Amino acid sequence: KAFKKDTNDTRESAAIYVAWELLQEQAEIHIYDPKVSEEQIYRDLKNLSLMQQDTSFDPSLVHVHTSPITAVEKAHAIAVLTEWDEFKTYNWKDFYSSMLNPACIFDGRNILNASEMRQIGFVCKGIGK
Repeated sequence: KAFKKDTNDTRESAAIYVAWELLQEQAEIHIYDPKVSEEQIYRDLKNLSLMQQDTSFDPSLVHVHTSPITAVEKAHAIAVLTEWDEFKTYNWKDFYSSMLNPACIFDGRNILNASEMRQIGFVCKGIGK
């Protein structure tokens, strides 16, 4: 998961709302963002909880990582929510081998080559395509 490209500015980020919806379903989420601090991520989710007047926010379901490979270990799915250029350069085969199967990618920015992802073995969905 990530916020806005090439910045640590999280205002109006769709990623916050996607994370929030997953948390509403009691999903455990693992977040990697190369620019946004762990403190900012928790603050944004807590602020959204307050705006929604929802006291059910469980921060124990949120895990922030400093490495993308640790964020995807034993995951069922990856959601790409910001078009960070580094996401295009990852060794996706390594990611796939560390995940649970079926391994899914939801590419919210359509920055990945979907046919390459499928060749690796991912179930790949480009949002808006």
